[in-house]
Amino acid sequence: MELQNTVTEALNALYHHPDDAVRMQADRWLQNFQRTIDAWQVADNLLHDTASNQETLIFCSQTLRSKVQRDFEELPSEAFRPLRDSLNMLLKTFHKGPPKVRTQISLAVAALAVHVPADDWGDGGIVNWIMDEINSHPEYLPSFLELLRVLPEEAFNYKISARPDRRRQFEKELASAMEVALSILTACLNFNEFKEQILEAFASWLRLRHRIPASMLASNPLVLTALSSLTSDVLSEASVNVISELIHYTAARYSDGVSSQLPLIQVIVPQVMNLKPQLRDPSKDEEDVKAIARLFADMGDSYVELIATGSDESMLIVHALLEVASHPEFDIASMTFNFWHNLQMILTDRDFFISSGNEASIEAERSRRLQIFHPSYESLVALVIFKVQYPADYAELSREDQKDFKQTRYAVADVLIDGALVLGGEATLKILYMKLVEALSCCGKDSSTDWRPAEAALYCIRAISDFVSVVESEIMPQIMSLFPKLPHQPQLLQTVCLTIGAYSKWLDASSSGLSFLPSVIDILVSGMSISEDTAAAASLAFRHICDDCCKKLCGSLDGLFQIYQRAVIGESTFKVSAEDSLHLVEALSKVITELPSEHAKKALEALCLPAVAPLQEIISQGPLVLGQKTARELTVHVDRLANIFRHVNHPEAVADTIHRLWPLFKAIFDLRAWDMRTMESLCRACKNAVRTSKRFMGVTVGAILEEIQGLYKQHHQPCFLYLSSEVIKIFGSDPTCANYLKILIESLFSQTTCLLTRIQEFTSRPDIADDCFLLASRCIRYCPQLFFPSPIFPPLVDCSMVGMTIQHREASNSILNFLSDIFDISKSSQGEIYLPIRDNVIVPRGPSITRILVACLTGALPNSQVETVTYALLALSRAYGVKTLEWAKETVSLIPSTAVTELERSKFLQALSNAQLGKDINDLKLPIEELSEVCRRNRTVQEIVQGALRPLELHIVTVS
Repeated sequence: MELQNTVTEALNALYHHPDDAVRMQADRWLQNFQRTIDAWQVADNLLHDTASNQETLIFCSQTLRSKVQRDFEELPSEAFRPLRDSLNMLLKTFHKGPPKVRTQISLAVAALAVHVPADDWGDGGIVNWIMDEINSHPEYLPSFLELLRVLPEEAFNYKISARPDRRRQFEKELASAMEVALSILTACLNFNEFKEQILEAFASWLRLRHRIPASMLASNPLVLTALSSLTSDVLSEASVNVISELIHYTAARYSDGVSSQLPLIQVIVPQVMNLKPQLRDPSKDEEDVKAIARLFADMGDSYVELIATGSDESMLIVHALLEVASHPEFDIASMTFNFWHNLQMILTDRDFFISSGNEASIEAERSRRLQIFHPSYESLVALVIFKVQYPADYAELSREDQKDFKQTRYAVADVLIDGALVLGGEATLKILYMKLVEALSCCGKDSSTDWRPAEAALYCIRAISDFVSVVESEIMPQIMSLFPKLPHQPQLLQTVCLTIGAYSKWLDASSSGLSFLPSVIDILVSGMSISEDTAAAASLAFRHICDDCCKKLCGSLDGLFQIYQRAVIGESTFKVSAEDSLHLVEALSKVITELPSEHAKKALEALCLPAVAPLQEIISQGPLVLGQKTARELTVHVDRLANIFRHVNHPEAVADTIHRLWPLFKAIFDLRAWDMRTMESLCRACKNAVRTSKRFMGVTVGAILEEIQGLYKQHHQPCFLYLSSEVIKIFGSDPTCANYLKILIESLFSQTTCLLTRIQEFTSRPDIADDCFLLASRCIRYCPQLFFPSPIFPPLVDCSMVGMTIQHREASNSILNFLSDIFDISKSSQGEIYLPIRDNVIVPRGPSITRILVACLTGALPNSQVETVTYALLALSRAYGVKTLEWAKETVSLIPSTAVTELERSKFLQALSNAQLGKDINDLKLPIEELSEVCRRNRTVQEIVQGALRPLELHIVTVS
């Protein structure tokens, strides 16, 4: 009683106390209370207490539902019957509400049925029990209808901590009880006031997709009731849900072909088609129109293969879907987009027509179908242009609404691509060009006129750029010649710039492309001066043009350099941000790549100068100034150099440049090694130079590695490890570098293993852990001859065992992948020679590694990591066969039988055993993942398992 009073007081404080701190304290107390075993009795008592207010009833019903779902195993087996009786009484008590409480009680009863087999439930299982209760107490029908609705939904609720075998069994029980459930619902149709609830419950049972012959469903009173209410004045949401489920039901993949479903399809389709006039009925509520549109979209999605035959009947559905696509509300129109995509996939897939016979017949049938659907896709393309038009009040929209509008445009772009794939790029372009001409007739040079229709047409033209031939000669020259005539309204100019960029390949390949290059570059320069958004679009387009037209632009390098320098120096008229200036860096880099080697070196020097000069200026002011600068003042220039080294594909010239710049880089390394952002930027520049120059950088790379090797001891920057891994990839197999690289990796790894001796240190430095084990995996791949014989190999394996349970996805993946790479070393070409060294390290640690991996699988790591852990376990099994099985048996024997049954243990061990035999990994995953699910099914079980395995106590392993 005292605890009940405390719960009531805490709820009162939570909902009504003026002090936030008191409310938070009450909330924490109530959450902790819900996890206690006392919560069962207290919640039950308060729900039966007529004095409990609504807040108490809602909290207690949620608590009871949660306890049944997650903590049912806390109760002794004899508690089931009293619990079921109490819940039954509560169902009857709350049959008139509050609805939230009734729903929670219904969910609790459904969860109880998931846990308890039908034989133990008695009364022929829960569905028969519900039937008996309704027959005995029809006055409580609302509660039992609610229970019938949630029951099939709970079969797939993974919050319920049932074992996988029991969950599968429950689904079978529901399948066998389906006819009884539908007979109950049919009998309840006599209670007209509950029709909505009855149909919702029917829809819920249909979602199970259990086979009921279509001929039986076609004449079922529940189906006929749902269909008849489609034509009533007030469209019932429940009836729409039922018809929607029936449509999906007839198209389910396991059905015995379309012919077996025809009796039901022939009943549904005409009734839905009769709703088509209501799509344009102004008297119809928008929600009703949305519901009708949903039914047409469901028919399109479900019957797309039938529709793709192009029969007269199927074209009626297509016309209805075009009607939906034309609706001014995007939420309604977009319901059809999935259908148009799937239809396109069928029409353009040669394999779909393979049954037509020989190659000529296949092509003939495909062409016939495409011709049938051409008019539909032409209409679709013309319709969706209006969906992308900027709203007149766009500037006043909230950021969220502006974001939604952008998503709308992306979705329409996908539909236009579907159209282009069916009609062909040129045919689609012609439709869009006509719309552009039409729009431009209303849009003069004055930007105050309505620019929005023209911008919308251009956006669509840009969207299909990949499907227009690069030698198209009819429409594209006309579009390009229109660009200089358009007003410089910012949003229109932004789209013009992006469209120019999208057709950069056309500008390169077309016979008339070269003549347009000067005018389009002028437009891009204008774009760089109007606003930040137009500058971003212009910079991106400039990069595309220089990338694709680089050969044509080699002779115009001086003019391009002028644009580049104005943008990078930050001339007042240009509004190019530091991030967008990287597009221009890349653009010039691509053009320089096309120059002969003797000219590239000088051009590369000029390209680097606007980034190098400011850095030299800062360094010349002395160490104090360099140390006090913000990271941004340095990285903006270093990032430009990084982009140059990445994109100028002249290995010798880049190697020479970085050799000259090394004193400047070294000065920054020496004085800013404490600053992570600057070091990341500098390491990225060095990494890109190494990638591009490869062996040409031999001299400088030694100086770089010597520098970071020394600095890592003091500052432990993760990017030093990442840069080293790039060097290992390129120089790891070079025998002339062996001694140097051996010293490097031993130094870096010994420093890191001293840093990471406890899981807390991993948690506080996850980036170091991530990059350390990425580097280790690179060493296994590119220089195993240096890595495996090294004295650092055993401590690094011990370090991985310490950090395996880190709660950081990337770091955890790197550690687990490192271990998998060790286990899988025999797969590599020369891996066999390192097996004795590997085995000397792994075998003594095998029991501990296995135990930590099983602990990770069963709850020490998040569920999202299970796949990576599974792979590591299977790799260990493949490597050590019977030994792994012994280690695993020893590990799983520690887990109490209350958590894992013998059957679940043996299935897991069998999967590991099968791994040794080379069985398909996909067949082995299920039993391993099911052990994971069983051990995570609720907090209590997870704590029991982790308490038994104690992974954190296994890290320090004494190996003789």
